[in-house]
Amino acid sequence: MEDGFGEDEENKDIKPLKPFYFMKARIAIIGGSGFSELLESPKSVKGKTKYGEASGSIEVGFFSGKTVAFLPRHGKKRNIPPHMINYKANIFALKKIGVEKIIGVTSVGSLKKKIKPPCIFVPNDYINLWNIQTYYEKKIVHVTPEIDENMRKIVIEQTKKMGVKIFEGVYVQTTGPRLETKAEINLLKNYADVVGMNMAAEATLSKELGLRYVNISSVDNYANGIIKKSLKFEQILENARKNSEEIKKILK
Repeated sequence: MEDGFGEDEENKDIKPLKPFYFMKARIAIIGGSGFSELLESPKSVKGKTKYGEASGSIEVGFFSGKTVAFLPRHGKKRNIPPHMINYKANIFALKKIGVEKIIGVTSVGSLKKKIKPPCIFVPNDYINLWNIQTYYEKKIVHVTPEIDENMRKIVIEQTKKMGVKIFEGVYVQTTGPRLETKAEINLLKNYADVVGMNMAAEATLSKELGLRYVNISSVDNYANGIIKKSLKFEQILENARKNSEEIKKILK
């Protein structure tokens, strides 16, 4: 079954964790550790799976009247580089506690001068031609990857309500941990609008497990070589801070 979860022999043993408190979290946020501060009365469960440990414990608490799960992509201490993230464990762990929808919050570089940092980007598609993640290692299954369009529409409607300006387009994922060369950016800018190191892996694995996934990206800087002037690191951090506040408005 192409897009199904129930008939996957490799993952048929998934059983929601108890206590019931965790089963109520149908929505999860994957992002930087700062977003965990949004949760009220959080409790945690270890993200241990047959694929190894998730990036950190899953925090479950109340946010805007709903029970929401949060997983720190790079670990609570932000010490896990992009190429070392156990994406399979992260998504599997969320599925295991009963999550049905995932909002991935990521940082990206702009491939277009018109997408000027700091700003928010909501991808409508993605490119991931390297190191493609999959749960299907013992059988041939061709899953059609996608970003959930209904969730995308909800996010876009919310940005309009909050008065947050956004851009839409194509996200291209590279492997990291290094940044892209100018030659690589010259190639990628012809096919995508922003470049990052995380979203495509999460979206693909979510689809394989029957989870709905949407991404909200923080455009903190121009990609290498897009403009002649190089941003200072302090400016990138300031852009990230501003975008983080805007994304929190959207999530509420």
